[in-house]
Amino acid sequence: MGEVRLKLFGEGVAALKRYRAFNDSSLTVVKLKDDGKGGAIARFDEVKDRNAAEKLRGTVLTVPRSAMPALEEGEYYHADFLGLPAVSEEGEALGTCVAVENFGAGDVLEIERPVSEDGKRRRFMVPMTPAAVPEWNDERIVLNAAFAEE
Repeated sequence: MGEVRLKLFGEGVAALKRYRAFNDSSLTVVKLKDDGKGGAIARFDEVKDRNAAEKLRGTVLTVPRSAMPALEEGEYYHADFLGLPAVSEEGEALGTCVAVENFGAGDVLEIERPVSEDGKRRRFMVPMTPAAVPEWNDERIVLNAAFAEE
């Protein structure tokens, strides 16, 4: 069987071990171990050799949202923000969340403004802090307008 090196973006190997199947059950974990470098080495039942492993390069592993652990108050999954409208505290439309990044100092929401009069799409970033994002739910993200100024 071919082994696959995984780049982890979550809580590490321990959190990943709670799942047996990925990508709509097209990949089934046979063995999973820490690589000692912040990633993991996985062996999937469907990956029989190095060629099959190479074909998975760049593949994002997914699990159904329903399989994820319940969240505590104030916690969120990055995927839950993608596509949500961002509005000011007064209800003014500011744009749509297109990405959640983390450059080491905490999560940052990337918001794409509506197409401007000159036909351009502009984006801005907002730190995921109570001062900048006082409220969010599964329908919208409320932003402090001071963080959305150009």
